[in-house]
Amino acid sequence: MSSAFFIAGTDTDVGKTTVAAGLLRAARHVGLSTVAGKPVASGCTRTADGLRNSDALALLGECSLPLDYAEVNPLALEPAIAPHLAAREAGVQLELASLLPAMQRLLARQADFTLIEGAGGWRVPLNDREYLSDLAMALKLPVILVVGVRLGCINHAVLSAEAILRDGLPLAGWVANIVDPGTSRLHENLQTLSEQLPAPCLGQVPRLEQANSENVARYLHLDRLG
Repeated sequence: MSSAFFIAGTDTDVGKTTVAAGLLRAARHVGLSTVAGKPVASGCTRTADGLRNSDALALLGECSLPLDYAEVNPLALEPAIAPHLAAREAGVQLELASLLPAMQRLLARQADFTLIEGAGGWRVPLNDREYLSDLAMALKLPVILVVGVRLGCINHAVLSAEAILRDGLPLAGWVANIVDPGTSRLHENLQTLSEQLPAPCLGQVPRLEQANSENVARYLHLDRLG
């Protein structure tokens, strides 16, 4: 039976892709086929093959089923700013209707384990009336929340979880990604997150010198997914 999840973060730069790639690698370790998508990515680099995003390439590298780059990341934008602003500068209409079909095609591949990764936090605008969270809702995907553990993370995490549940989606699990190992009272903060978030913790990822998918996978537990 295949399973699919939407990866959201409590903020930007909390390690969504690092964790997503680790989850995909962990799935492959137990013999599951994998597919991933990043519907929109800003901060892309111009290459001979077109615009490429490092996060999308990392996800593509962990897909066991054969996929082209454009299948993983159908909308690539160059400016390293919020997607709706990058799209506006590029003269591109960014809306749910343009992102949904490509992600539906990925889900239709029926991989054992599929991840669709958002951008930034839960309520990232696509335009003046739609949010990236609307994509997760349209796909009806349970959510894995990546919590960037640093000062202020409890508020961000609890509010994100509340918004996800209010939008009618299950919170399947969360991952503590320790982006600031110097966080005061780190253990107590992690304990509070475990008490406040209504979902299992899939793992605590320490600050790693080499945060590649293989190293990150060691700290993740797919069997805890709700």
